[in-house]
Amino acid sequence: MKVKFSQFSKTSAMLLTIGVTLSGCASGLNSLEKRELKYFQRTDLAVEEKNVAIAGVLGILPGGGSFYTEEYTFGVLNLLLWPASILWDPFSGINGAEQANYAATKIRIDRLKSEELDALEDKLKAGSMQLAQYTLEKNKITKKFEPKL
Repeated sequence: MKVKFSQFSKTSAMLLTIGVTLSGCASGLNSLEKRELKYFQRTDLAVEEKNVAIAGVLGILPGGGSFYTEEYTFGVLNLLLWPASILWDPFSGINGAEQANYAATKIRIDRLKSEELDALEDKLKAGSMQLAQYTLEKNKITKKFEPKL
């Protein structure tokens, strides 16, 4: 028995395939980035720019997860492919939130590290610290902001 697809079914299948392929592009963090983010969360250095749970829940709405994580192109595509986009947009939203949080965390850590190193260098220049002590303190600061994976 031969099954015939209607033109609507073919179009729907094509749109779903395109949507899954393109809209799921927020691939999330790689394993190293995930471990780094977890470390920074444990040490209270992480920044939560986007709430992961909210991003996932909003993914049920037409394009909501992508719009929340400021992936506007994907948001529009998910809006056009709704309700099929319910299958992937919650995950896309979660991945986008994790990426935003990781990027914001890295920026914060770089800023904090830079501020501490600048203050240390100022002490060295002012003569209130010897080079040997400066080197030890600089190493402590560097290790402080490196994730222990």
